[in-house]
Amino acid sequence: MNHITLVKKIKADGTPCRKCADVLSRLERDGYLGAIHRVVVADERDEQSEGMQLAKKYDVDRAPFFLVRDAGGLTQVHTVYFRFVKEVLRHQADERETLLDIMDQHPDLDFI
Repeated sequence: MNHITLVKKIKADGTPCRKCADVLSRLERDGYLGAIHRVVVADERDEQSEGMQLAKKYDVDRAPFFLVRDAGGLTQVHTVYFRFVKEVLRHQADERETLLDIMDQHPDLDFI
């Protein structure tokens, strides 16, 4: 069985990350919150916070992200919610939702 850790961010000004709150809301709405074993905070004001250390260890520069450790101890990083749901939780995400999530992660991209 997979062990799933969600890493959410607190910004340098002390406010919660908007995208993190959105993903937590989606997890709850979609009935997946129970699949998350741990929620860890990456506090930008504290480089030693557990979440900041995990971001550094796994070379992740965005939040939220999911760490999925399998029974063999291998950890995979997921930074796109709908891809995480599809690949880890085995839910077929709507293609439009997936594209919107990817666009949100990459504001420099635009629809054609």
